[in-house]
Amino acid sequence: MKPSMKPETFLLASALLCTLLGLGYPLSCEVCVGDGPSCTGKLQTCAPDEDSCVVVVTETNRKASLAVTSYKGCAKSSECDSGLFGITVNPENYMGSRRRCCQKDGCNQDPLPAFVRNHTENGLRCPSCIAAFTETCTASEEALCVGEETRCVTLSGLVQPAGVKFAVRGCGMETACHTKPGTLVPSGARLFTIKKTSCL
Repeated sequence: MKPSMKPETFLLASALLCTLLGLGYPLSCEVCVGDGPSCTGKLQTCAPDEDSCVVVVTETNRKASLAVTSYKGCAKSSECDSGLFGITVNPENYMGSRRRCCQKDGCNQDPLPAFVRNHTENGLRCPSCIAAFTETCTASEEALCVGEETRCVTLSGLVQPAGVKFAVRGCGMETACHTKPGTLVPSGARLFTIKKTSCL
């Protein structure tokens, strides 16, 4: 029985198929940032290494000034987690976000429910501090943990657009302990990039 394709032709076709599959198509995601629980932007083509779309809604309280920020964009799946993130330094400084990551064109266009913080103290106390221009901070007070904040958390990273280092210690959700390096958390005009987390 004669083969239907010469070996060299078969190898060439296989190599071509593997090359085409490897190239794939670039992902397109909605890109925007804004005040409030939702923002609207245009679909933009992601960078070749960005294989996920992300939508994030963050509630931030800084020195008793409450702000809600929404963000949509492209991300690497290695730096993108769906779910909740929350950390409290003291009653006047806390941050909580809800995030969804997905891998289809335009899949981040639908808004997320706003992050709702549980203000009920749960009895846990954690060393707390916040500092800029450094990757560590020395705890100078205790944070009173609330709601699902069941761990003492240490975070460090960068604040964009200036690229300034920051460090935070306080009460955190269990999910904060498993935050992937590179995770983005928007807050007003700033974008926090989490680089390192540890929990007690």
